[in-house]
Amino acid sequence: STMKVNRHDPETELRFSRSMNLQSTELLSSQTLSNIPEAVDDFLRNFLRRAGLTRTLSRFEGEWYGSALRRLTDTLKTVATAAPGVYFIPDALTHRHLLQSELEAVRAETELLKEEVLSAGASLVRIQRERDFHRLQHQRVSEDKRRLTEDFKHLKKHLESYEPVLRQLEEKYQTAVRQKMLLSFHRERLQSSTDPTPAQVKEERRKEKPPAKTTAHLKDSEFPPCSGLPRAYLEQMNSHTGKSLASFSLTCSIRAHQQPISCIDLHPRKLILVSASDDSTWRLWVLPEDREKMLLSGEGHSDWLSGCSFHPDGSKLATTSGDTTVRLWDFSRGCCVLMLSGHAQPTWACSFHSCGHFLASCSADRTAKLWDLNSQRCRLTLRRHTASVNSVCFLPSSNLLLTCSADKTLALWDARVGVCTTTFLGHCHPCNHAAFSSATSMVASCDSSGIINTWDTRKPTSPMAAADTGPLSANQVAFNHSGKMLAVASSDGLVKLVEVDSGGVSSLEGHRDSVQSVTFDHKGETVISAGSDGRVNIWS
Repeated sequence: STMKVNRHDPETELRFSRSMNLQSTELLSSQTLSNIPEAVDDFLRNFLRRAGLTRTLSRFEGEWYGSALRRLTDTLKTVATAAPGVYFIPDALTHRHLLQSELEAVRAETELLKEEVLSAGASLVRIQRERDFHRLQHQRVSEDKRRLTEDFKHLKKHLESYEPVLRQLEEKYQTAVRQKMLLSFHRERLQSSTDPTPAQVKEERRKEKPPAKTTAHLKDSEFPPCSGLPRAYLEQMNSHTGKSLASFSLTCSIRAHQQPISCIDLHPRKLILVSASDDSTWRLWVLPEDREKMLLSGEGHSDWLSGCSFHPDGSKLATTSGDTTVRLWDFSRGCCVLMLSGHAQPTWACSFHSCGHFLASCSADRTAKLWDLNSQRCRLTLRRHTASVNSVCFLPSSNLLLTCSADKTLALWDARVGVCTTTFLGHCHPCNHAAFSSATSMVASCDSSGIINTWDTRKPTSPMAAADTGPLSANQVAFNHSGKMLAVASSDGLVKLVEVDSGGVSSLEGHRDSVQSVTFDHKGETVISAGSDGRVNIWS
């Protein structure tokens, strides 16, 4: 049978829904044996209708209908999960609400997916653009690399084409150097042959009538007979024990120059120090115990100063420079009194003979020269080294001259005849400096790797001992008064003290840059150092 329901009547619709719910409940109870509670909505509805509470009845029906819909939705969900195969036929409104909620959930997920797809699309476009940019960059770099490789090959071929010309120029240069050396030999021979002998001078003066007043001709000085230092003096120096390595400490620091100091030297008798700097000046300092004082300064070289040396009587000073000259300064006059030119490249160091009439100098032109200060000319040119001659010094009270070179050798010369009497072989790196000991027959040398070798001049075949102060270069070495201690100026900013007998090494810290020069005082109890920081430090 069919039942017509008037949808416009709320009461009829509610009854129809209740009857459908009752039928569904009976079906569910028959299948799932559920315990359905007793309905009370009819009791309340009849009570309100009998009491005439029409407005309350309409409000109760609205609220009861809404709660019924919620209970029906919960029941559908419970039955669907608890009893598969059992279905309810909800009314159109409830079904519409369910579909609407699912549709909204699907739309929300669709919007999220749409945003993610759009973001992924934008990222893909950005990555593609970056790929295209990097691909263009790679192509440009590859093209530059190819072009540079071709240019390198062309330049290499061009350089190879110049190698024969360079070899020819080198051969011409060597030939010119040899010819220049032969010409200098010939010139010196002619000069020595044209100088009149004393007998010829006397004969000419005797023949002159009447005798005329003439100025005396400058004559070459004669080397004095030297037998070394007196035995009593040597015994006194050997008996002097000196200080220990650990007893030295920094007592004074002088800002001597604004630019690096290349060399220092101490006055033969007084506590006066001279410093030579890259600023092309030298300065004379008095070193009292309370404070320092500058006495004098000199300017005249056109390039940096590389070395300085006091005259044996302390009244003069010799300096060497990058301008290839050697200058002699007189303190009493306060000026340069002699300029010696003859080296072809920068001069590195100089040293006076103990008699004061001769001055030796060394240069980067691979030679050392002996100058006669009376005749003001070069007496000898010492040629043996194959690289720059870095230091030169006279043995005290002797006619022996010691040189060291970048060719890793030391040479001992007889200054009277210019003959090399001894060659010292043992360094593996260029030698920077060599020094004599006034108390013994030892020689100390240092090289660019920081190795200090001590030699016996009577046994020059191999070093007596070696000390390592490296790995940086050792720039200068000096013996103390007794010859039992060495001071080393090192490029690592330290002054190294080496005990000759044991080989022990200690360090003095105080310079901010490499140390270029070092010396002892007259008693051997004070160390004076100078470096590229422009400072002179005194250690005692």
